[in-house]
Amino acid sequence: MRAPIKFGTDGWRAIIAEDFTFDNVDRVAQATADYWDANPVSDSKKKVVVGYDRRFLSDQFGQRVAEILSGNGFKVLLADQPVPTPSVSFAVKREKAAGGVMVTASHNPPAFNGYKVKAWFGGSAEPALCQGIEALLDKSGPKARRLSEAIKDKQVTVKDLRPAHFAAVKRLVDFKLIAKSKRRFAHDALFGVGAGCFTELLAGTTCKVTTLNAQHDPLFGGINPEPIPKNYAKSAAFLKKHPHDLCLVTDGDADRIGGMDGRGNPLSTHQLICLLLHHFIVNRKAQGRVVKAITTTSMVDKMCEAYGLQLVETGVGFKYIAAEMMKGDVLLGFEESGGIGFPGHIPERDGILAGLMLLELLATERLSVNKLIARLEREFGPHRYARIDAHFPLEKRNALMEFCQSNPPTKLLR
Repeated sequence: MRAPIKFGTDGWRAIIAEDFTFDNVDRVAQATADYWDANPVSDSKKKVVVGYDRRFLSDQFGQRVAEILSGNGFKVLLADQPVPTPSVSFAVKREKAAGGVMVTASHNPPAFNGYKVKAWFGGSAEPALCQGIEALLDKSGPKARRLSEAIKDKQVTVKDLRPAHFAAVKRLVDFKLIAKSKRRFAHDALFGVGAGCFTELLAGTTCKVTTLNAQHDPLFGGINPEPIPKNYAKSAAFLKKHPHDLCLVTDGDADRIGGMDGRGNPLSTHQLICLLLHHFIVNRKAQGRVVKAITTTSMVDKMCEAYGLQLVETGVGFKYIAAEMMKGDVLLGFEESGGIGFPGHIPERDGILAGLMLLELLATERLSVNKLIARLEREFGPHRYARIDAHFPLEKRNALMEFCQSNPPTKLLR
């Protein structure tokens, strides 16, 4: 019996060689092709963008997805190297493609890999799309073209997806201000695809960039590539000896942002979110709705109330935030994990753009990140955040949820 394949908040993830196998990738890719064949999007081409991260076999899984999609008559734009997820999402929108596939397990442990589906608008696939793919699993057998033949026939084009994305994010910030700011900052890539991005973006400027944990290591140096403090130890030790103005941290596929101050003290994703919200409201004079996942800090609520902004709260999963962004009039959209979406871009998390926006904030305010946070806390009160990750069998999840709904706690904190 074949293993069941279920899409979670952002695609399908499984353990490599256990459930994430070439056979199962074939099944999902074929179902994806069948769905897009049966549900063409107006003004979109029969074309799909495919990217992959630095995980074990990600490049080969990505190439296999390209073979299946091309075997179903789709033109495929295939990344020539590991790329950030937002680079794939941006290419989907730019190419007017039917959608995109990113082979990545994002911030999950090294044993995992994953399959993210991007919709035609360059954002996370809607629940209906994911459910549609699940419903078509095994309805038809995999149809594939040998990659070398598809490339020769120009049905598959292999290309660097990053330059167009990088050019776009530079246009969305005050790049001249950043370029002359003479800031010295570090970037911890957590061994992911963000490695070298900021060095490349800021080449030739007055900014000095120190890239940490940049080597290609499918084991991620023994950590999970997630921008949370417990994964910062090595970089924090470096910063204590070699102070910088700020340290940006991107996750494994560079769609989320985290950080530390210049001396290695961790900054929560909630603090970074509030700093950017302040920057957009006060410095950029932006207007619009603010969209946050339910797990995001209540300081956002207080800021929206103070500035007379409408706040929209969503469930967990950036696809819900993306749906609000698609409606328009969104100032910022964000989630607790450090995923931030920006107006005028793609309805998608972008850790590269988020990092540049934080540099723009520092260049604008000319204050340290700690002073900026202290100012927010004086105005809206101190807010603290902690998270406990508890492993729980997936097959028991529904029973637990039903129990919690039937027996709601009367008190959460003592």
